This record gives sequence, C-alpha cells and structure tokens, in this order.
Amino acid sequence: MLAAELIDPMLPALKLTDTVGQALEWMQEHRIGQLAVTDQGAYKGLVSEDLLLDVADDERPLSDVMRLYEQVYVYENQHLLEMLSLVLQNPLEVIAVISDIKEFIGSVSANELLKQFAQELGVQEVGAILVLNIDERDYSMAEISRLVESNNIKIVGSYFASAAYGMPDRSRLTLKLNRRDITPVVSTLERFGYHIEAAFANVPIESIDQERLDLLLRYLNT
Repeated sequence: MLAAELIDPMLPALKLTDTVGQALEWMQEHRIGQLAVTDQGAYKGLVSEDLLLDVADDERPLSDVMRLYEQVYVYENQHLLEMLSLVLQNPLEVIAVISDIKEFIGSVSANELLKQFAQELGVQEVGAILVLNIDERDYSMAEISRLVESNNIKIVGSYFASAAYGMPDRSRLTLKLNRRDITPVVSTLERFGYHIEAAFANVPIESIDQERLDLLLRYLNT
C-alpha cells in the first residue's frame, strides 16, 4: 500500500499564519499531538502540542514557533514499509505526504499506519503464530511455504528479522498461519531441521518444550 492511499482526509493541515491557540484547538478536536504546517502548498514541518503548550501567547503565529521534522516526509508513491521506517526512527504521530513537485498532499496518522501494517501481516486473521530461529543461509520462503502447505495450512502473513552482524544463526522468521491447531506443521518443520523458537496458539502444541513458548511479539499485541 502506498502513502497516497493512507492519507487521512480528516486530519487538517495548519498554516504559518494560524495561531498557537488555533493549533491547540485542532489538536484537541482530533485527539492528536502533532499536525503538519504548510505555506502556500509547501510542507513546513510539524508542530507539537507539547511545545505549543509552553508558548505563553496563544495569539502568536505558528511562523514564530519551533517546528519539527521539516525534512522528514514521504512521497505519495512510497510504500507503507518505508513510512513505518520513518516512524521507528522518529517520534512521529503524523507523517506528511508530498507530491513529486514537493507540494503537500496530506497527512497519515502513525496509529492508522501501524494498524494497516498489522493487517498486511494478517494479524486479524484467526490462526496461530510460529517463530522460527533460522540461519540466513538456510532461509528459503519457498521451501518453508511448501512444508507448511503440505499440512493443508496456509501462511497468511510473514515477517523476517535479520540477526545482528556476525550472528547469522539468530535470525527470526515469524509466520502467521490460518489455523490454530498447528501441531502437524510444527512436527514437519522440526523433522526438516527447523528450530521452532516459539509458538502462539489456542490449542496446546505437544511437540515443543513449554519453556520455549515465552516470546511475545509486541507489535502484534498492540
């Protein structure tokens, strides 16, 4: 999904001529702590509720107050994952979206971005989650998919996390499956030498040591 498709038309953009008081009113109305600021169609950064609350004069124009992340934005054709990278690097509540000629188009809520990312991973689908501890040299999604699907189970989402430098055997592959009872899949993967680091399902899985079922994927629990 691209940035242009994620723009929230309900999120307003402020102007440099707007006052601190106006900006705070809009933030309270939309229950958000940041809003984009524009000037004649050009993106001029974000204003933050925390900083605006420290301004003594509510009538002060936004042109006179500190703005953040003027160089942090995405183009309308950038992918959801590129946007997510910005959110991980910066404490953003909104992401500004601009056109190829650098005109401001709209804003994307970071919360909605994370919800969309969760949907892309298949989080809302009913089914179990498997976490494989894997050496990058052995990583083949085609092979793993074949083994999973040999048990009439589908992978509805996946996420690969590379290991730290020099530790290739510590990479993790997270699989979201379309069934809760994944005991056959666990048995198949272990038979072919894959190490199941953790599993989350509503049906007990007998072939895994319960002490290894303590890995909680926090991004899937928000």
